[in-house]
Amino acid sequence: MKFSELLNKKKKTKMEENQTTENTNQNEIVDENEALNTEVPGTEEQEGTAQEVELSEEEKLKAESAEWNNKYLRLYAEFDNFKRRTSKERLELMQMAGKDVIVDLLTVLDDFERAQKSIQTATDVEAVKEGVNLVHNKLKSLLSSKGLKEMNAIGTEFDADLHEGITNIPAPTADLKGKVIDELEKGYYLNDKVIRFAKVIIGA
Repeated sequence: MKFSELLNKKKKTKMEENQTTENTNQNEIVDENEALNTEVPGTEEQEGTAQEVELSEEEKLKAESAEWNNKYLRLYAEFDNFKRRTSKERLELMQMAGKDVIVDLLTVLDDFERAQKSIQTATDVEAVKEGVNLVHNKLKSLLSSKGLKEMNAIGTEFDADLHEGITNIPAPTADLKGKVIDELEKGYYLNDKVIRFAKVIIGA
């Protein structure tokens, strides 16, 4: 065999080997691409389950929010009703607070009306005076039973928490300086609390 033929044969063999190698590499690349494009079984199912869980949590939070909102609205409505009812009851109580006293005073008013009728035809002044004193004592007794008490101011030290000084005059004696000499209007306590200051004249 000639040298040139031998060289050509060798080149041909080399080319065949290279072609085989290229085909093998191409097949491997195709296999890798197929492997990459092939989806892992169950991936779509897992993603769908995750979305369902996420939606379920969101719906749960929305439901809880709606429930708390409803509870708040009910509580607010109940409190508003309670406030209105309490205000109404307080107003009614204030309006009717003096009912018992007024009812008891009606008997005294009846006595005064009878006394007025008697005065118009009375000839005995002493009898009229006695009738007026009886009505007066009845009124004082009734008010005392309700907690009213007279303030004894004359002869006591002037106290701005109890007395209202109208004027002062020279004290008739040295021991009356700074004390109440006379009172123009009585002071009163109701259950030991001052409800009217005594209007007094003070010794100077």
